[in-house]
Amino acid sequence: MNFGTQTIRFNNKPRVLSGYSIVGPKESMGPLDPYFHKRLRKDDFGQRSYEKAECKLHMSAISGAIIAAGMTPQDIDVNIGGDLLNQIITSSFSARELDISFIGMYSACSTFGQALIVGAALIDGGYIRTATASTSSHFSTAERQYRYPLELGTQMTPTAQWTVTGAGCSLLGKEGSNIFVESATIGKVVDFGISDANNMGAAMAPAAAKTVLKHLQDTSRSVDYYDHIVTGDLGIYGSRLFLKLLESEGIKAGAVHLDCGAMIYDKKQRCPQGGSGAGCSSVVFNSYFLHHMRAGAIKRLLLVPTGALLSKLSSLQGETIPGIANAVAFEREDE
Repeated sequence: MNFGTQTIRFNNKPRVLSGYSIVGPKESMGPLDPYFHKRLRKDDFGQRSYEKAECKLHMSAISGAIIAAGMTPQDIDVNIGGDLLNQIITSSFSARELDISFIGMYSACSTFGQALIVGAALIDGGYIRTATASTSSHFSTAERQYRYPLELGTQMTPTAQWTVTGAGCSLLGKEGSNIFVESATIGKVVDFGISDANNMGAAMAPAAAKTVLKHLQDTSRSVDYYDHIVTGDLGIYGSRLFLKLLESEGIKAGAVHLDCGAMIYDKKQRCPQGGSGAGCSSVVFNSYFLHHMRAGAIKRLLLVPTGALLSKLSSLQGETIPGIANAVAFEREDE
């Protein structure tokens, strides 16, 4: 059943059976460290390249979620995953090591939301019983793909965010948990005319605001229906713009809004605008937020992973950066 024109309501309540997060050394020095499941001592993860390290990160997140649910790979019907590298090689190379049907996803840093929606829809429709939804990113792989060679030691601009080194995975199932996916709003691509690849928060904020506005309209809800409305990786500046855009529509969300990118780092780590990356929202959701939902401190949460749909080619050609955001509503039932 649908709410309005862009929002799906899941009648059969697909459940979040487990979540797992693994992060790099920089992330483990941040304020969310107590909630992460695994932390790397070195960001190469014992591999010969950072790309191989990210692949191992992604595989570890999937395996960790499966083990946490007391399952084996044979119990998983579909592995749904994505990342930022060309042709999502991290996810597909991880999938070749797992004997699980695979659906590769790409929606930049909003990919985690997309994976959750597809997994929940397949379970809700009765097509499958279990699915993993996973994403990853790595500072060193993303930096040299989208910006500059690492060897240059290029100084970050004031609006730039730090790509999160980490991977997160949620295991969804038909039954077995009191936390479920209640609904989802599929966003539209929005272009605010931003062309600076070092200012992605501003590029993504309009899409996030439009998706949240549409979700509230479709469901006839106000912002205080949710304990938190959590964007994926707008960072500090992008979050401010997001709130201003909502306020221009008569919606004041400052009291309930949090941003995964703004939460994962603090000033001591010299990331003044916070984090970004496909792994950002999946790492923070599967550690901090899932922990608090299980504890009962959060009962209703709207997760809005955000993405900047650029490539190194589009940036070189002077294209502006379109943004995308998908919203996924989670609720907790009292046991």
